[in-house]
Amino acid sequence: MLNSRVGTQPTAAIVYHPLKTDLARLRSAVGRYETANGWSPTRWYATDQVDAGTGAARQAVTDGANMVLAAGGDGTVRAVAEVLRGSGIPLAVVPLGTGNLLARNLGMPLGDIDIAIRAAFQGTNRPIDLGVITIIRADESDDEHVFLVLAGMGLDARTISTTRVSLKRRLGWLAYVDAGVRTMLKDSPLQIQYSFDGSPAQALSVYTVMIGNCGLMPGGVLLIPDARFDDGQLDVVALNPLGPFSWLRIWRKIGWENGVLRKSKAGRQIIDLVNDTRSITYLRSKRFALSVQYPEPIQLDGDDFGLALGANGRVDPGALLLRVLPEWKSVG
Repeated sequence: MLNSRVGTQPTAAIVYHPLKTDLARLRSAVGRYETANGWSPTRWYATDQVDAGTGAARQAVTDGANMVLAAGGDGTVRAVAEVLRGSGIPLAVVPLGTGNLLARNLGMPLGDIDIAIRAAFQGTNRPIDLGVITIIRADESDDEHVFLVLAGMGLDARTISTTRVSLKRRLGWLAYVDAGVRTMLKDSPLQIQYSFDGSPAQALSVYTVMIGNCGLMPGGVLLIPDARFDDGQLDVVALNPLGPFSWLRIWRKIGWENGVLRKSKAGRQIIDLVNDTRSITYLRSKRFALSVQYPEPIQLDGDDFGLALGANGRVDPGALLLRVLPEWKSVG
């Protein structure tokens, strides 16, 4: 039993997004598994719009939760992970959002609450790394957060900040395609200063630069094929502008090479022969620093985190425990 004292039953807590959760269905599934596996009645905490769930998660920990389930989208999962970082209290994911990025990378079946709850009460703990980022604002203030999947500045963050809420509700993650096309057609490349693992700062012109902990995006797009949850490193990807046909080269590499060729030995050999490193740059790092001349949108795990003049951060190895099932085939 998880973190329980001898002779006592462990207690789970659920931090849930009230607008995304079928509460009756979720309560029914939790009730079945908590009783069958010898857990005390679960405590329930609704998220607050102001903090996406960090306050609810802190209260759950204060109340003695031995495990916390995050029921909602990637924002809810990220907020709960921020609180559980380094605590030894495991996180179970109940994916109810648009992108469900972490769930996809874990290999979780989407849309099946029963499996998610079974993983919580009958699964095992898997330690994963977290990205830790300090966002520097235009007024020179800063705020620290974690990310589980991806942090970025450039086209990805601009796209997320301009995605129409009404379209997102109707189309889900496909709404980002609409915003991405509009952003790509009108926006110029981003001029950044960057440094990784303490290297001297360098200038770079990019469409976007992203710091990843794992690499699978919605639609089966494998953005960072070598990213791993638990390797103690972050994976950096920069999409580089190379004229009017840049995006054709980028999408060929992401969609065809990463999504198809890398799945076989012969395909990987073809990649080695025709590898084009001009349109996409990959590297690995434990620490990073980025800065821009004018405030730019920044995103964490697919959520808009406002405007920033820069960001710096690092990997926190093994900082979070996730509840998983052995049959899940994770990407990272």
